[in-house]
This record gives sequence, structure tokens and C-alpha cells, in this order.
Amino acid sequence: MKFFNLIYSLLSKIFMLIILLLIALIFYFTSPIKTTQTVILPQGSVTKVIAHLKEQGYSLTLLDTYLLAYVLDAPKSGTLLIGKNKMSRIDFLKKLSSAKEAIDIITLIPGETRPIFLEELAKQQNLMLSKLENAYTEYASYEEAGIMPETYHVPKNISEKKLIQTLVLQTEKRYKILALKHLKKYDKKEWLKILTIASVIQKEAANNKEMPIVASVVYNRLKINMPLQMDGTLNYGKYSHVKVTPKRIRTDTSGFNTYANKGLPPYPVCSVSTEAIEAALNPATSNYLYFMKNKSGVHDFTNSYNEHLKNINKAKQ
Repeated sequence: MKFFNLIYSLLSKIFMLIILLLIALIFYFTSPIKTTQTVILPQGSVTKVIAHLKEQGYSLTLLDTYLLAYVLDAPKSGTLLIGKNKMSRIDFLKKLSSAKEAIDIITLIPGETRPIFLEELAKQQNLMLSKLENAYTEYASYEEAGIMPETYHVPKNISEKKLIQTLVLQTEKRYKILALKHLKKYDKKEWLKILTIASVIQKEAANNKEMPIVASVVYNRLKINMPLQMDGTLNYGKYSHVKVTPKRIRTDTSGFNTYANKGLPPYPVCSVSTEAIEAALNPATSNYLYFMKNKSGVHDFTNSYNEHLKNINKAKQ
């Protein structure tokens, strides 16, 4: 009888200990933790992650390490989106385990130039412009148009070098697809010419529908060795948004002045869209040599210089 009483007493104590332990665990895992919108986690073991979080002020213990390592999934490295709030410890650990990488959205508009884009990118992402420019020189195949106009999703806190490398890599993949589709090969010297023509089209066309027609004017002028004489080519580099005036046409001595120089600019004038590239690869069939923007915001095309002068006068009225 004494034996059974001893067993009963022992089991009762164990049961009470279990109950107390469960209560302690419930209290522990439901205790609040103040979080930030994002957390930056290093690569490495869960132990390293926990140590890093403790350095950031998070009150974590060996028990949290065990839970992340053996019960939940190990958190990813990088800048993770957690959510700025107070949450229970268990919810915080679950968030760490399942959180996706926080992203920034970067947009390059068609027709923008590299210097202006990189300058805006530096301001927007709080990055060093010089490092962005150095990375572009290192990774881009083209002095201009090395990054396609697009909306990109990139990890938060990405470095200048990694950011440019990512944008250029995605661009090169798309260039290769387009080149193989139309030219059966991706030859960068040949593609540079296509990008240069596409950039002129990008700057000059009023809309995507006009692009093949503008392309035909470019090719028609090149064919007869006639200067392109297009204002858009002077909106290169830092002059992207500067109005082209008669004085600028007279004084600009660069190869981008297609009034003073025959042929194409030395390299693309700006970033180019898929539509502009398609137009450069498949221009419309026409005998047009001139175009003038009318009051509706689109262009009147003609092969007659006299008709072109009439279109200029109409636009001025």
C-alpha cells in the first residue's frame, strides 16, 4: 500500500510539474515582443540568427533557438518583412520562420537616360551615385540602354553593385530573347546599332503606334546619306529633359548632334522599350523623309519637303 501511495504521490508531483511547465511555456510564448517593420538577418545557422537578433535588442533565449531549429522552419537571410507591431513571442517566431524578403520597387521609364536614372536611383534608395556608376560601367554591355525600361522588384538594402548587376542581368536576358527571335543570334556589336536606332525612335515617336513609321524615316534617311536632323538625339545623357533650341543645335559639338553629323549617334540616346526595339527591327515600308508634330500631339509624315514646310506652318499657327 505504501508503494502505491509513493507512486501516486510521485505521479501527482510530476503532473503538477508538467502543469506548471505548460503554464510557464504558455506565459513565455504569449509574452509580447515589440517588432519593427523589417529585420535584417545574416546568413548562417539559427544560433547565429538568434545572436544577431539579440544584438538588435530582441530578448530571445535558447528555447527560441530550439523552436526555430527543430520545430519551425529556419528563417531566410536578408531583409525580411515582419510588420511593425507588438506580437506574441510565438507569432514573432512564426513570422521569422515564414517571412518573405522585403522588396523595393524600382521603375525606369522608356526614353530616360542612364545619368538621370542613376541619379534618381541614388536618391530613392539612399545609395552612392559613384558606386552605381562604377557598377554600371563594370556590368553593362552598352554605355546607354544597358538597362531596359521596366518596373523591377529588388530586395531592400541591396548594395549598389548587386542592384546594377541584377538589373543588367535581367536586361541581357530580354535582349538575347529578342535578338534570337528576330536575328537568330545575339551579336552585341549588331545589337548596339539596333539599340541606337531604337533609342532615336523612342525619343521621336509620339506613341507606340508611330514607332514603325518613325523607324522607316530613320532608315530612309540613312539609306540616302541624309542627316537624321532629329531633336531627340540631343536629349542624351544629362540633357534628357532640356529643351532643344536653335542655339543648342548650333553649339553642340558631340556626335549626338544629328543636324551637324550624318549617320547614327555614337551609341543609344536613352533606354529603349520592347516596342521601340521591335520597330527598329521591323520598320514600316514607306518613302517618308520628314515628320512634324501636329496640334493633336501626333506626327504628320511626308516625303515632300514642301509639304513638310506646310506642316511646320500649320503646327505654328
